Amino acid sequence: MNSLYTIAAISTPPGEGGISVIRISGEYTFKLVENIFSKDRSGEGKIEISQLDSHTIHFGYIFENDQIIDEVLISVFKTPHSYTGDNVIEISSHGGTYIAQKILSVLLSNGARHAEPGEFTKRAFLNGRIDLAQAEAVADLIKSKTESAHSSSIKQLEGSLSDFVKKTRQDIINIVSLVELELDFAEEGLELINKTEIKSRISSLNEKLKKIISSYITGKVIREGVNLVIAGKPNSGKSSLFNYLLKTNRAIVSSIAGTTRDYIEENLIINGMLFNLIDTAGLRHSSDIIESEGIKRSHGKMKDADLILYLIDSSQDPEEIRKDIIDYNHSLNKEKAILVYSKTDLSKEDIPDPGIRISLLNDDTVENLKNEMTAVIHSKDIKLSSDDIILTNLRHRICLENVVISLSDAVKTTDDGMSGEFISVDLRNSLKYLGEITGEVTNDEILNNIFKNFCIGK
Repeated sequence: MNSLYTIAAISTPPGEGGISVIRISGEYTFKLVENIFSKDRSGEGKIEISQLDSHTIHFGYIFENDQIIDEVLISVFKTPHSYTGDNVIEISSHGGTYIAQKILSVLLSNGARHAEPGEFTKRAFLNGRIDLAQAEAVADLIKSKTESAHSSSIKQLEGSLSDFVKKTRQDIINIVSLVELELDFAEEGLELINKTEIKSRISSLNEKLKKIISSYITGKVIREGVNLVIAGKPNSGKSSLFNYLLKTNRAIVSSIAGTTRDYIEENLIINGMLFNLIDTAGLRHSSDIIESEGIKRSHGKMKDADLILYLIDSSQDPEEIRKDIIDYNHSLNKEKAILVYSKTDLSKEDIPDPGIRISLLNDDTVENLKNEMTAVIHSKDIKLSSDDIILTNLRHRICLENVVISLSDAVKTTDDGMSGEFISVDLRNSLKYLGEITGEVTNDEILNNIFKNFCIGK
């Protein structure tokens, strides 16, 4: 692809800053910038940008008619050695909303088109600079909030998943080639590969694929964070713990039961792990329509949670504590729940085991709870080495699951004694699903869905 349309967009976030970057890419990029750029303040210092070396930076001024807009640096990147694969110029201006918008406006009035979200990266994909899995890694890299999310995105951007897909495709192609070659000699009765070997090769591939698919549990946590719900009866200290963890008065705290009538969400990094904290309405029977709806939503959040902190007020009478423990044991999935006794500084009796004891007057008890939270999540994670691929994208997971199904169908077809034509169909289906990951097989609907989630300017 070598687009006729030259696109432009501001690539830095809105607001005040040291610099703003305006990116331009396309066939007429150099001519367009030549019209508005001069190396001196008089406007007479025009240069032929196409004659400049690639990957060089030049000082000058951006003009609108005879009026200087700003003094800038332009970075020149020539096709095919640019981010998009087309000619690219990045204009570094002084920071500030007005200046960047003004320069963009001049570019648009001179013939550029405003870039759509992710269009620069989309062009990089269409020009063969990166494949689709790497393009998706760009968006994940920008959005990464933790070291593990950053590391995972970098590995995918460098091609770890793409390399695996290419190798797996070649392994399947080798099997298909033998199966289809044998069909050419069917009348001679030659057997170029026995059925047992076919099944063995396919089973070996499926084991590798299933291991990567299983890493999606870890990948989802890395990419999206842990959905952590703080639940319990009214006045058990949920909102107080929520505020304590965030170090801010985000949730209303009151001695009046039922203060929280809807869930509240905030993000927090604990021990290098991203948590999506959710404070919920107190769990009880209520005749109040609004509170009842809040409680209903609380149960919905608990159902979808990766981890639940179930708080029991340890300052209650022992009989009330016993009832709360019964409710906890009967209503929660223990594999994703931590029992927490709150307000231990006010407790009247010895607290039953097991459970984590906390007091918001004692930082060490909350640190202990944080360590337990991350330990529970780590215990769920698939144990992977640093060289293993971690699947973070649901689209990739679905594609690989379809590959496994197709390969399993090929094994069944072989067991059923069917001819090589049918085995070949199943194997070729698996190749199609693998191709969807890297973009060798794709359609406009998939591309539009992927790139619409990018930021403009990237």
